[in-house]
Amino acid sequence: MSGLSIPSDKNILIGMATADDAGVYKISDELALIQTVDFFTPIVDDPYDFGRIAAANALSDVYAMGGIPKTALNIVAFPINTIDGAILRAILAGGLDKLREAKTVLLGGHSIVDEEMKYGLAITGFVHPGKILANQGLMSGDCLILTKALGTGIISTATKGGLVTDQTMRLVTDLMATLNKYAAEIMADFPVSACTDITGFGLLGHLAEMIAGTGMGVVIDCQAVPVLPEALEFAGMGMVPAAAYKNRLFRQQMVEIDADFDPVLRDILFDPQTSGGLLIGCPEKVARSLLHQLLEEGVGDARIIGYVTDEKEERIYLK
Repeated sequence: MSGLSIPSDKNILIGMATADDAGVYKISDELALIQTVDFFTPIVDDPYDFGRIAAANALSDVYAMGGIPKTALNIVAFPINTIDGAILRAILAGGLDKLREAKTVLLGGHSIVDEEMKYGLAITGFVHPGKILANQGLMSGDCLILTKALGTGIISTATKGGLVTDQTMRLVTDLMATLNKYAAEIMADFPVSACTDITGFGLLGHLAEMIAGTGMGVVIDCQAVPVLPEALEFAGMGMVPAAAYKNRLFRQQMVEIDADFDPVLRDILFDPQTSGGLLIGCPEKVARSLLHQLLEEGVGDARIIGYVTDEKEERIYLK
């Protein structure tokens, strides 16, 4: 947005000046609104599943900021003249089911006729102004917890080549459609320093956003990072989305990788995710308790994957 004059006022608590997941606007001393929007083209063949994933993805930014989603607006682009309208109804049904699960109401939306199908939502959530979680705020010694396994972008790429079994596709689809609501509800009971969700920039890209300009560094225990086993196989075959290479090129100056580091794992760490998990930073003294609670409550992929250090050069070290 360089060169543009962006309207602003004193009630903007988080806006376009940072790389946060959503914007936050203060209504009163007790209430602030979180606003976010996301939409994309289909990433799975089943229209109902596409709707579920798109809705889970749009809701995720509110959860990442410590908020509760309350209202939604549909965003639809659809080639109604060439594709059966039943496909659109199935997409919307999938989105509605996720909104019901999130206890979020649909207020309306907007649709256009377009040759390329797209679907997503604009979400408004509530948060107390004193309880907002930004993506920056990590403290030295904090542990990092990731709540979903990586590799969905690589597996989606392999799907286009007809290499993915129905069983694997079902597993990945359900993972992408899983709300971050449950992990967010659990972390609300702990002193979290910062949080983001892992989406298009991959784990390392979003982690770079968390430490950029903070004077902090991060050490990642790569063997602790949860990864979908099939993603390792397909990445080894070269089924890596172009966006993973773009992510690596953009952040390569911030990431310290040994010459003998496994290139397959490197690609997975940069793999763009759709509706990925939360990346939670919290003090070491509560990290094990938070992880235990996540696992006990069904967030089965959750792992402590690294820790924060004082690092003026703001580097990510892969171990």
